[in-house]
Amino acid sequence: MIELANIESARTRIAGAAIRTPLVRLQVPEAPAEIYLKLENLQPINSFKIRGATNAVLLAPASERAKGLVTASAGNMAQGIAWAGRALGIPATIVVPDSAPEAKLAAIERLGGRVLKRPYDDWWNILVTGRVDGVEGLFVHPVADRAVMAGNGTIGLEILEDLPDPDAVVIPYGGGGLTAGIASAIKALRPETTIVAAEPATAAGLVAALAAGGPADADYSPSFVDGAGSRRVLDSMWPIVAPLVDRALAIPVDEVAAAVRVLAERARVIAEGAGALAVAAALSGRAGGGKVVCVVSGGNINLSTLAEILQSAAG
Repeated sequence: MIELANIESARTRIAGAAIRTPLVRLQVPEAPAEIYLKLENLQPINSFKIRGATNAVLLAPASERAKGLVTASAGNMAQGIAWAGRALGIPATIVVPDSAPEAKLAAIERLGGRVLKRPYDDWWNILVTGRVDGVEGLFVHPVADRAVMAGNGTIGLEILEDLPDPDAVVIPYGGGGLTAGIASAIKALRPETTIVAAEPATAAGLVAALAAGGPADADYSPSFVDGAGSRRVLDSMWPIVAPLVDRALAIPVDEVAAAVRVLAERARVIAEGAGALAVAAALSGRAGGGKVVCVVSGGNINLSTLAEILQSAAG
């Protein structure tokens, strides 16, 4: 668990970069619960990642970041690190999987970040080892960095301030840093709230781990839900995440696409695949009834992908 004091101090530290995002009701009368949206897609980089990235970079000694910043990311953490680097006037190098969407790559380059593409297995190995061979700079792990998790946890503080009594909070699960941060804040302040992690069924590493009692390999195939899911829970994250998550759900990709459409049509919200995962879980009823908060983690989706999803409903 991440200490509540560290989450609270992170909120002060990142105030100049991250915004306090709104919590709004999703107006879908036929939904099986009162669904609330925590709209992290409205952050300056259209993703929650600005919170953890900024906190980790500002906590690092200036001497360590003098040679630049380095991270491995499918796209959103990359933008967070590039944003922080630009603000501090230091270079940022981002290693991305070769399947990363062009919308995210273009955003990294607009922020001045240098992009290095790697095959998915090589990129995943960077997450496991926590280093990028041949690249100098301060490596900020996108997931297994407690400062990153503390920054992410500020979302949990805001949720409970706006809605003190949620029955469940549903969080898209990728590497676990978002879940660990938010769940730490929620469990410290309102332990009776159920924490639900949502993954794409094509990459449900946490579901496999909970079933096995520890990190286990899961079937993996890439999809447009590129910012969530994995073939295996990181060993370093398992002891942090396991006590915090009450339930993990594997959501079919077609249901995630349907949630993208619902968000666009009913709320005029643009969500990427990972950003719609929690909403898909809530709309299906699997996250339970009552007041259900869904973290819309980001909105960085290729416009061609979004158009295809929206048009498929008309077809």
